[in-house]
Amino acid sequence: MKISTRELLYGALLTAISLLIPLAFRGWLQIVIPPFSATLGSHVAVMLAMFVSPLVAAAVGVGSTIGFFVTLTPVIAARASIHIVFGVLGALLYRRGAKPWQVFVITAPVHALGEALVVIPFGFPLYAALITVGVGTLLHHVVDATIALSLYFSLRKAGLSLNPPHAPR
Repeated sequence: MKISTRELLYGALLTAISLLIPLAFRGWLQIVIPPFSATLGSHVAVMLAMFVSPLVAAAVGVGSTIGFFVTLTPVIAARASIHIVFGVLGALLYRRGAKPWQVFVITAPVHALGEALVVIPFGFPLYAALITVGVGTLLHHVVDATIALSLYFSLRKAGLSLNPPHAPR
């Protein structure tokens, strides 16, 4: 798979943001209800990466996972690894012509269910996993998708499209 200079640049910037958010906002933009936690904006970088390419979305998801592993717990890092899955799925949907809002709607249940299931091997009961983590992640996805959509349309209006030339507009 070949990556353009533009995709590489956007991937590097978004990965840096995905690392920065858990490092810089630790403690003051977080909600923690174990095993759930939410850091406002933590999904925005991977959500924007979906509009660049599947490879960039995967790389940003890995960066997000590393950021949360360094700053928080292995459980939260495992949950962050789901960013790779829903990011790649969203990028593939976008490549196939889905509108940005459709990408976020379709990836929301995958994101929420993925994060809910990944905490079960860590000993969390099914109720805590599905309700606390699943519903919490779904709500967090909606908030961050709203932020990402705002940024997406602002960037397009400013003429700084994240889309590579071959992606739908």
